[in-house]
This record gives sequence, structure tokens and C-alpha cells, in this order.
Amino acid sequence: MTHSVLLAEDDRPIRTALERALTLEGYRVTAVADGIQALAAAHRERPDVILLDVMMPGIDGLQVCQVLRAEQDRTPILMLTARVETADRIAGLDAGADDYVVKPFEVEEVFARLRALLRRTTAGPAGAEDGAGAAAGPDAAEEPGGTGGAAEAGGAYESRVADSGVVEAADLRIDGPSRRAWRGERELELTRTEFELLELLARNAGIVLDHSTIYDRIWGYDFGPGSKNLAVYVGYLRRKVDVPGSRPLIHTVRGVGYVLRED
Repeated sequence: MTHSVLLAEDDRPIRTALERALTLEGYRVTAVADGIQALAAAHRERPDVILLDVMMPGIDGLQVCQVLRAEQDRTPILMLTARVETADRIAGLDAGADDYVVKPFEVEEVFARLRALLRRTTAGPAGAEDGAGAAAGPDAAEEPGGTGGAAEAGGAYESRVADSGVVEAADLRIDGPSRRAWRGERELELTRTEFELLELLARNAGIVLDHSTIYDRIWGYDFGPGSKNLAVYVGYLRRKVDVPGSRPLIHTVRGVGYVLRED
């Protein structure tokens, strides 16, 4: 199946090189040079995935993303950014982007992230196995603190998965089919990646999921120990889930990964 990519990049050499590389990789590419053209092309062609530069003249990439999300357009968006500060990356996630790549980048990393986004648009909810602890996969190690999969957290703690696909853990309720989530009575406004990460943690409540497992289940690709992607997403998810005055649910297990539990 040939997937269509909308590429919006104002730097001509980068745009030309990416367009050529994507075409050789088998994508059908529409390349534009600014945000106005990007919005017009997105409305006209409905691409399978959008590759969007942040810094563009006129309407920048963040504004393009915000407009599309306000229109309820859920096309996966991969942001290209030269900004390396965490706050800048968070701005892209807050605008509704699904993932980002920091310039300068290797084209193989762009391909890997695009493949992961496209897989997620056709696959079911993350961590679709029944019961807690399944998301680590068949090769997961069972020793606490291991780096091959999941480790048991202290104390018994489980999520509840209804036949309807609704997951409940602590005071979280996650409706996979409708892609909606609540903490108590408060509905959470989550991006696609945030939703899938929270669902994965909730389905495996009480179990420590290591970095490699989470990367594999959410992105379909392990970006290596030097990547800050996961930490950024977890930090931003905490801002929405663990608001002041509520009991923290998302915990870091230093050197291993993350776990959702109510201490």
C-alpha cells in the first residue's frame, strides 16, 4: 500500500532532499514551502501523514497543527524542529503533534517515525492484550528492575479491563474505542501519543515497563538510550494526569522505566 505524505518545509535543500528520499522509499509526496500551502494541501488531499517544519514564514508549523486539530483532523503529524529545548518540544505536543524529530536528523530516523505513526493509525489501541502485565511482550524478562521488559512493582495493583474496551486503574477510566480518558470526573485532553502511552501504563498498572518496551509498543522503534522523547512525553502526560491536589499515578523507576500505581 502506498502512503501519501504532505511535507511542509521552507528550506529548499531540506525539502528537496526529503521529497526525493521519501519518494524513493515508496511514499507519494506532496511538498510545499509554507504553512498556508500546507493547510490548503491538507484540506485538498487528506494525506495519510504530515511532515511539518516548525519554523516557516507566515503561518508556522505549530499554527498549522493547531488549526488542523481544531478542525478535528486527526492525521498523524511528525514535527521537524531545530529547537532542542524541552519547552519548545512541549509546545509542539501541546499543539497536537504526535511526534517530533530534532534537526539535524538522519533520514532513516524520519522513516522509522513515519512507519510507527502509520502503524498506529491502522492498529488497535496500544497494549491490547487482556490483563495487566501483558504489554511487555513474549520476550519480556520477569526479574524486577530488568531491562528486557516489565518488572513487578511493589504491592498488588491491577487494572480492570471491561469487555467494552474500557480500562480502569485507580481513578482513571480509559475508553479505547472512543479514545477518551478521564481522571475522576475530569476528562483529559490528550494527543494521540499521550493517549496511547497512558492506556499502555494503565493496562499494566503496578508493573514497571522499561524504556525499550514502551518505545517498541508506542513508537514501534527504540530510539536508543540517548533519546529524550519518552521523558518528554511522560513529563507532559503527568502535567495533565497528575494535577496539583491529586495523588500522583505515574512514577519513574530510575534506571528502568515507568509504572502507573497509586502510592
